[in-house]
Amino acid sequence: MTFNPNADISGNKTSRRGRNTAIVGGGGVGVIGLLVFLIGPLLGVDVTGLMGGVIDSEQSSQSSGVEEMAQCDTGEDANKSIDCRMAGAQVVLDDYWSQHVDGYEPPLLTIVDGQTSTQCGTASNAVGPFYCPPEQGVYIDPSFFEIMRQQFGASADELAQLYIVGHEWGHHIQNITGTMSDHPNNGTGAESNGVRIELQADCYAGAWLGDVTSLTDDNGTPYLQTPNQEQIDDALNAAFVVGDDHIQKQSSGSVNPESFTHGSSEQRQKWFTSGYENGLGSCDTFGEAYSG
Repeated sequence: MTFNPNADISGNKTSRRGRNTAIVGGGGVGVIGLLVFLIGPLLGVDVTGLMGGVIDSEQSSQSSGVEEMAQCDTGEDANKSIDCRMAGAQVVLDDYWSQHVDGYEPPLLTIVDGQTSTQCGTASNAVGPFYCPPEQGVYIDPSFFEIMRQQFGASADELAQLYIVGHEWGHHIQNITGTMSDHPNNGTGAESNGVRIELQADCYAGAWLGDVTSLTDDNGTPYLQTPNQEQIDDALNAAFVVGDDHIQKQSSGSVNPESFTHGSSEQRQKWFTSGYENGLGSCDTFGEAYSG
């Protein structure tokens, strides 16, 4: 899925923060990197210490100042730059959710350049994209998409990237609408609240992308072009790669559903597809009809 070149994204409120550290290099980040990505935000703790040697310690002592994304003005900018693609996604996500949530308050989207500190721990490509509820902020280091390609064989192209940022936005919606407080963490497992929270965020991302071509800028230009099947498969591939069972197989060779925190690859693809094809009304992962 690509942006229409003339679409106006100049109103984005995305910022960049952190240091330009060379986190990905050589052998890159192993399977533990994605495991950290999964468990860290769920537990609300900084687990980047598990990454051993991935962060450049000489540059990790402090974060640089905040930089606005002033160079991201058009859809053409979003098609050329991942940073601007994230900024464009922020504009479209805010447009979408403002139409579906009364009194919608947008989260803050921060592009992480190397790493930066947050109230939920250190944000970096070692941790992966995450939402920090106390800050109502989404943090994404775009180099994480290259980790998905190098270490997990994901395509991680445009629609996969939009799916991932849309998933984190889904957590913001769950936070401001009370879903998180109504369904607090009750442990792990396929039926846990944590898994249902994650699968609902997948569904919300799918619902947004299913409707996104109907959203236009102030000039009436659609922000995004209709995706083709290859691009949809790209998003489904990303959902598969971040499934608990897939990660467990790669890390230990076995699968333990009782330790699931985000759902299986099949579940994540299923709920993304449900949202994409059927909209927000199909995203009740806490309802009686829930079947995983």
